[in-house]
Amino acid sequence: MFAIVETGSKQYKLSKGDVFEAELIDAKDDKEVRLDKVLLISDEKRFVVGNPYIKSAAVICEVCGEKKDKKVISLKYRRRHASSKRMVGHRQRYTILKVKDIVV
Repeated sequence: MFAIVETGSKQYKLSKGDVFEAELIDAKDDKEVRLDKVLLISDEKRFVVGNPYIKSAAVICEVCGEKKDKKVISLKYRRRHASSKRMVGHRQRYTILKVKDIVV
């Protein structure tokens, strides 16, 4: 059985026991998170597609921790303009989740 879930404007294909990185969710370690935006659920015999989401479905996950991605640097530079240089860095933060159950 697997489900396609939307969280943080991204979609993930998940099954029971999977560990994945989602964009930062405000939750403590060892707590449960319920992901309600389920787009599709499938088992061996049939599948259910939401319009856009399945109302009664959810994926229950356990929070395993947080992680930071590597730094991405953005540089804006205009030639022959000494004062027109700008460098900005960004590190995306992720929450590591483990799928405990898929509820229909």
